[in-house]
Amino acid sequence: MKKLLLSLVAVAALTFGANAQTEKGKIILGGNVGFNSSKVDGASKADVNFSVVPSVGYFVSDNFAIGTGVGYEYEKTVSANRGQLEAFKVAPFGRYYVNLTDQFKFFGQLSVPLAFGSLKSVEANGDTGSKYASTTSIGVNVAPGFAFFPNKKIGIEFSVNGLGYENFSTKAEATGAKVKTNSFGFEANTFAPKLGVQFHF
Repeated sequence: MKKLLLSLVAVAALTFGANAQTEKGKIILGGNVGFNSSKVDGASKADVNFSVVPSVGYFVSDNFAIGTGVGYEYEKTVSANRGQLEAFKVAPFGRYYVNLTDQFKFFGQLSVPLAFGSLKSVEANGDTGSKYASTTSIGVNVAPGFAFFPNKKIGIEFSVNGLGYENFSTKAEATGAKVKTNSFGFEANTFAPKLGVQFHF
């Protein structure tokens, strides 16, 4: 009987913890980190891509959080179309959760990623040259996902990219000429979801 009572208390505590994750006044911490390096035969050095964007959010009401991510992106290509991009990133977001069970929740996230950076030339030997353009990127992304709460502090998330729009512009340093690129896409590849962890306080 004592074991049964303890089990019921543990289940109740776990259930309460899961429901309490998305209450008004709670804070959510997370973000993303990415790194990729590849070397093409004949290239002097490897192509490198690195980004880190920590994020924080606040539940302004039950199940609804707003917040932002702030970070940095670095990309250097030596193998083809040589160049180096460095950018400061800001990504405000809004996220809404819907309870499915005591520990599982569906969520939808709307984010507006912004990036402000510079382009530099890269020599054939891989050395970085001078800055030749400034870059600005403004986008809108809608991403659905599922969150599993194994305890009151951690949410394990599976999400897909969903709908996305980006306006990317470059401004040449020498002439001031601008080039803009608009892209729109839908990518809901359930076979390659994003896996993440968010911390709730």
